[in-house]
Amino acid sequence: MAEPWSIAFTISPSEAGIRLDALVSDRYPALSRNTISRLIREGAIQVNNQPRKPAFKPAAGDYVTGMIPAVNDSATTETLLPDAIPLDILFEDTACLALNKPPGVVVHPAPGHRRQTMANALIHYRPELDGIGDTSGRPGIVHRLDKDTSGILLVAKSKAAFRHLCAQFKARTIEKKYLGLVYGQPETDTGFIDLPIGRHTEHRKKMSASRYNRARPAETSWQVKTRFDRVTLMEYAIKTGRTHQIRVHSAAINCPIIGDSVYGIKRPHKFLQSYPKLRQALAGVHRQMLHAWRIKFLHPETDAPIFIEAPVAPDMARVIRDIGFIPSA
Repeated sequence: MAEPWSIAFTISPSEAGIRLDALVSDRYPALSRNTISRLIREGAIQVNNQPRKPAFKPAAGDYVTGMIPAVNDSATTETLLPDAIPLDILFEDTACLALNKPPGVVVHPAPGHRRQTMANALIHYRPELDGIGDTSGRPGIVHRLDKDTSGILLVAKSKAAFRHLCAQFKARTIEKKYLGLVYGQPETDTGFIDLPIGRHTEHRKKMSASRYNRARPAETSWQVKTRFDRVTLMEYAIKTGRTHQIRVHSAAINCPIIGDSVYGIKRPHKFLQSYPKLRQALAGVHRQMLHAWRIKFLHPETDAPIFIEAPVAPDMARVIRDIGFIPSA
């Protein structure tokens, strides 16, 4: 069970008109949306010292404050059971650890995924992590990765370290870089995407890039790592951390992530029918080719800068290797 901790922030002009529960979720990603909504309804999170509903839309300059009690997330009230899943430890000391998450593994329990998650594996590896963080279902986990995205997952090993790392994510001082293999060739070698992201109006599990008033600011910078024949290896750096941000933004510049079943090319076999060698190289791709590659943060105890890099997952490394052998047209 986590100790109580406080939150406080002022609504910026770009955040005005966005739902209160969405704003708090964006500022404090370690808290689940269910937990945030419940705390707002109970009055634990207020706007200008007044209780509000989760759907309330604050104005610029409004002040959001709250005390987060020792809570159990409604989605993870079941006891977190240990699972003996091998962990690829990139870094570990007394304050935190960093894992190289394999693709296909869910980070924390959710409906339909109660076992065999990274959280279950962490409890098996370090039982003392249970109770660190905002819920028992997310032991020390301070950020998220999609199920089919591989790469660095940062975990706090103490309550103080958890608060310190969460504060860095909130202040957006943690530097994260990703590698993505995309269809297409961008016209330039570098670029910047400033396009808000919000929940799709028709498909609730899908995000969309638009400038309608409920979308939240999202910024992604990118650069070309390697140009292949009709595909490109890209490096991304994200200033914000919206759901599916890189996948949505990459598709918005007509460079969808290869293997992305939600935002990518709908019929890749038809798209590749004139390119048999490329089609063969991509035949085994069954998930988005996206990897959380590097992270830089301040150590929670010493404030020394820590830089960590995660090797690319074997399936993505194999695809990059095979594509590299295809001669340019």
